[in-house]
Amino acid sequence: MAARSGAAEALVLLLLWFAALEGAAGSEPPLKCEELRLGQYPDRGRDGVGGGCCGDGPVQCLPAPNITCRDHLGIEKFFTGKEVGFYKPIECRNVNGYSYKVAVALSLFLGWLGADRFYLGYPALGLLKFCTVGFCGIGSLIDFILISMQIVGPSDGSSYIIDYYGARLTRLTITNATFRKMQTYP
Repeated sequence: MAARSGAAEALVLLLLWFAALEGAAGSEPPLKCEELRLGQYPDRGRDGVGGGCCGDGPVQCLPAPNITCRDHLGIEKFFTGKEVGFYKPIECRNVNGYSYKVAVALSLFLGWLGADRFYLGYPALGLLKFCTVGFCGIGSLIDFILISMQIVGPSDGSSYIIDYYGARLTRLTITNATFRKMQTYP
């Protein structure tokens, strides 16, 4: 009985090993370098500092270390993090000194006093939260969720200062100019 269960375990391990080999051998070819996702390349400005020179032409993008992708000629390259992989126009973000980390921390720890709303430039709501002790805690919880999801931002309309690899929200909007594809049901 023990020999039979040992043989079954060995067979399962052998099948898993073959499945792992098949997955490694049958992996997809690397992406084009221009199709790398944000976070797989730290962008560099013309001055060599991350995130610089946006909006005035393409910016040098260096794929992160240990990334393999195809360049514009279709040649597969392995990057060490020091070579320019491609050029890409980087969108400018207007920031005025409001840190995302500080806003979330204030909302979490001092949200019941309205410190988060004062920090973001909403003094009337901050005073209201202070006088009502964060709307009895419910308003503090709602504000924490809204600030963490970046739905509530600085009052001047600027973006938060967020670390490059930090969470960043991109809002998608639907207008009259947006193309809507009809959904077909099977």
